[in-house]
Amino acid sequence: MGEGTVGMTPPRVMTIAGTDSGGGAGVAADLRALAACGVHGCVAVTAVTVQNSVGVTGVHTLPPETVAAQIEAVATDIGLDAVKTGMLATTPIIWAIAEACDGTGIGGDGPTPLIVDPVAASMHGDPLLVDSALGAYRTVLFPRATVVTPNLDEVRLLVGIDVRDRAGQYEAARMLHALGPRHVLVKGGHLAADTDVCVDLHYDGRTFTELRGPRYDTGNTHGPVTTPLPKKVLASRVTVIILQTSHPPASPAPTGDAAAPAQPGFLDSVLGQGNGPIPADSTQSSQPDPDPMGQNPTDPVDSTFAVGAMKFFGHQPI
Repeated sequence: MGEGTVGMTPPRVMTIAGTDSGGGAGVAADLRALAACGVHGCVAVTAVTVQNSVGVTGVHTLPPETVAAQIEAVATDIGLDAVKTGMLATTPIIWAIAEACDGTGIGGDGPTPLIVDPVAASMHGDPLLVDSALGAYRTVLFPRATVVTPNLDEVRLLVGIDVRDRAGQYEAARMLHALGPRHVLVKGGHLAADTDVCVDLHYDGRTFTELRGPRYDTGNTHGPVTTPLPKKVLASRVTVIILQTSHPPASPAPTGDAAAPAQPGFLDSVLGQGNGPIPADSTQSSQPDPDPMGQNPTDPVDSTFAVGAMKFFGHQPI
């Protein structure tokens, strides 16, 4: 049934992160968020964690060369439109990622945006990063990053500021930006002074933008919650916004009779040179979500936050 089908490459995003056996964080959470945005998610696993809703009881890191090989294998075949990082665990893994990204045009001056979520601990306080790796974040990954998205605990570890008020959040954004990323998004969900709202602060080296959203009263915050969106979901959705801003969806490329009936998504998707994957919902076409930040009023994501997030990356909502 090759003749008459229409080939289209869906947006492709890689998450470089650890696993969560409970499915609440790590690559599982990223892939769910990406799929909800109509994006094909790829993974480079850095570590396997033993965890559930109570805590982390074990961590097994992968060899750095294996992490790098995953990135290179996907980037050179399927291709990547954006990349985000999560749990990176060790300094050697961070260096291996940086070298793989440099070789495949990810981050820095390359064409593929790199979003760095500097995960240092689980929501229960279990360490997910060795202390010595903080320096590698500052000197190796941040200068290559399009955006960094730390929460307030990570801010304290990275730049030594214990943010207790809005002024501290602004100062933290300045110090983080001085480390080299193009954009900084300091998540404010842990700021005790904000009782009814979460204020995430964006800084691009020139302009500050406060992104406000409601604070939800819920115990289901495994991720953890530091914004109107859970931390993992926010970083993934910001990645999609940057992807759609930098790489608008291309028109379908005809591969035969253009008048032939449309095929389900798993037939018209073009991913890699070999046998492509079947999407989670194979009845849907391979189209990006037109509402990746949840502007639909039925979506639980605050629309003010969503519009603000798109505007500061240059994406004008319709």
